[in-house]
Amino acid sequence: MHKISLLSELGFNAGGASSDFFRPVADSLPLTPISSGSPHHRLTKVSVIGAGKVGMAIAQTILTQNLADEIALVSAHPNKLRGEALDLPHAAAFLPRVHIVYGTDAAVTKNSDLVVITAGARQTPEETRLNLLERNVALCRNIVPPVAEHSPDALLLVVSNPVDVLTYVAWKLSGFPASRVVGSGTNLDASRFRFLIAEHLDVNAQDVQAYMIGEHGDSSVAVWSSISVGGMPAFKWLRNSHRSFDEAALDGIRHAMVGGAYEVIGLKGYTSWAIGYSVASLAASLLRDQHSVHPVSVLAAGFHDISEDHEVFLSLPALLCRRGVLGVAEMDLTEDEAAQLRSSAKTLWEKCQLLDL
Repeated sequence: MHKISLLSELGFNAGGASSDFFRPVADSLPLTPISSGSPHHRLTKVSVIGAGKVGMAIAQTILTQNLADEIALVSAHPNKLRGEALDLPHAAAFLPRVHIVYGTDAAVTKNSDLVVITAGARQTPEETRLNLLERNVALCRNIVPPVAEHSPDALLLVVSNPVDVLTYVAWKLSGFPASRVVGSGTNLDASRFRFLIAEHLDVNAQDVQAYMIGEHGDSSVAVWSSISVGGMPAFKWLRNSHRSFDEAALDGIRHAMVGGAYEVIGLKGYTSWAIGYSVASLAASLLRDQHSVHPVSVLAAGFHDISEDHEVFLSLPALLCRRGVLGVAEMDLTEDEAAQLRSSAKTLWEKCQLLDL
């Protein structure tokens, strides 16, 4: 008995469906999806720039999830770097076989498939992400050009804060098309959003869908209408069952999500584990060509009436594949949400304008 399994077999023309739903970012090269049957001709290499708490949490998670055949660690602190590079292989009997290399020079990253940039000044409890700007832009000027030279075909994944502005900086300094430069953005903010809803409804967070978009920071936008549980829209039910869910309460919840990192930093001095898992999920989507959708920092010019002239990076739901950002879905935002997003873009663009790139 013949089983119908595709919409095309039911009379729907599938040609261009994905390209219609997801629009490419500006400055992107045409992306040809990789055939699932194409052979792998070489090993997968991931480089992590920065061997601090965040960088090592990311490297450790990528290692345990078997996402790379070779991991290169780069840091300006040779003793700390050597210690980390020795500590991980000591667990070789319990982990997938991965070759680990390290060095203080970007040459060790040569021929990377994915370069994760975590190096930067650490955020203090009283400091906003944008306050880090001047210190970390200077670091990017030293990091990105040699990395791009050694791995001209790599994907760049920026994690250092302020991540949206530094993703713009990495794009400008690398000369890569925008589709190959991504910031970790609000992927973790959205996870915190999903966690809060899941805890409230006593369900698995993996069954909750909820988006934070815009800046990874104080002007981020919580898209309340995006909340669904098990595929069922949930925000209307939440409002009807909780009379306290007025605008003030919603804004308070948004501030709690944005402030989640500040709370962790205040308690333990840094964040590490959650961002490690968040970045590993992005690495998996990119390296394994999963075509997964994540709210990550991408070139947002032209989306939601953001000016085409504003080459600003901020988080939008992006379709990630082995070649980078395949496209961005334009969400059905309320007028207020769209206005907040444009305000977030304006804040970030004003910071970018000061950089003379």
